[in-house]
Amino acid sequence: MLLDYEQSIWNQGRLHIAGVDEVGRGCLFGDVVAAAVILPPGLVLEEVNDSKKLSVKKRENLYELINREAISIGIGIVDVRTIEQINIKQAARLAMKQAVEKLNPSPDYLLVDAEKVDLPIEQMAIIHGDALSQSIAAASIIAKVTRDRMCLQWEIEFPEYGIALHKGYATKLHRERILEYGATPLHRKTFLRNILVEVEQQELF
Repeated sequence: MLLDYEQSIWNQGRLHIAGVDEVGRGCLFGDVVAAAVILPPGLVLEEVNDSKKLSVKKRENLYELINREAISIGIGIVDVRTIEQINIKQAARLAMKQAVEKLNPSPDYLLVDAEKVDLPIEQMAIIHGDALSQSIAAASIIAKVTRDRMCLQWEIEFPEYGIALHKGYATKLHRERILEYGATPLHRKTFLRNILVEVEQQELF
C-alpha cells in the first residue's frame, strides 16, 4: 500500500508530511522542476502512482485531483544556467528545497525520492519512492505535468527540436536535431559534450 510510510509517521502525531520529487534530471534541454505535496492524513488517492507509469491523460486528471485535495503544493524550478554552474545533482536538490520552502503550512516531515533536501526538517530518502509512497507519487505527478507544460512553451520557441515529443530527453530524434541545428541557449552544454564533439568533427570535413 502506498501509505505505509505515511501511516507510520502520522501515528507519531506528525500530520503535515510532504512528499518531494523532481523531474528533468536526465534531460539534455530545459529546467529541472521539483514539487512538494502535503496531502490530508488518511486520504487515499487510488490511482496515484509513479508519474512515469501513467498516461498523459491520467497524469493530467490526477494533477487536477491532487490540486483540489492537497493541503499545500510547492513548485521549485532551477534554470539551465544554474544547472551548468552547480551541476544537475545540486540543481535538483535546490529545486526540491525551493518547492518545500513554498509550502504553507510548513511540513513537519519529508518523504523524498532518493535524495536529501537541504533543510532542517526530519526526512527520509526512499529509493523508488514515487512507486512506494503516495505523497512522493503525487509530487512526481505535479512536477511532471508542470514540466511537460513548460515543454509545450519551449516547443513554440524552438520548433525544430521536437521538445513536445521527447521533453528534452536524449532520444534519437533529439540528438539528430541537435546535430542538424546546433544547441539552443536552453540546452545543457555540459550534457552535450559528445554530441557537440560530433558536430565539430563534421565541420572539419
